[in-house]
Amino acid sequence: MSEKDLPVVIIGYSGHAYVVIDALQLSGRRVTAYCDQEMKTNNPFDLAYLGKEREATAQLSASDYFASVGDNTIRKKICDFVGAAVNRPAITVIHPGATIASSATVDHGVLVAAGAVINALAVVRTGTICNTGSIIEHECRIGEYVHIAPGAVLCGNVTVGDNTFIGASSVIRQGITIGTGVVIGAGSVVTRDVPDGAQIFGNPAR
Repeated sequence: MSEKDLPVVIIGYSGHAYVVIDALQLSGRRVTAYCDQEMKTNNPFDLAYLGKEREATAQLSASDYFASVGDNTIRKKICDFVGAAVNRPAITVIHPGATIASSATVDHGVLVAAGAVINALAVVRTGTICNTGSIIEHECRIGEYVHIAPGAVLCGNVTVGDNTFIGASSVIRQGITIGTGVVIGAGSVVTRDVPDGAQIFGNPAR
């Protein structure tokens, strides 16, 4: 059985999951089931409910899986637990409308959504979301379990620490270093390095 023949189980089934499922289906993958804290009354993709991920390790062992949760901390906890339980990482999901340079590196458990661009020599580490229309320019280094929201632009040589959120339509100036656990508000323009744990907003961001 080839990789594309394996069904995919989604962990977390709400708005962000819908984006992930669409990308998977357009890439020729079969999404058959979901795990979540409870059965959803809204089931637009007609998926089977397997229960919480801790109750579904047998099914997850026989499938590929992806944690479709926007919150960085929760996504990491899910991937750590399931990865250890089934002894393999989450798959990477790349929308066919995304553009990834041949010299870029994209780790496992990453979403590269429609219209996203990852340019030359960029590195995107485990569990990161490169959401719709985001641009990660040349030689950027993105840490683990980062969320780059729709339309955000990271100019060249930007470094982003683990567990950071970059809001929609934000712009990060070339060469900036952003620490771990940072929150950057939507529409912000970042012109200076950002320390660990900071929350910044505005143009210029403060």
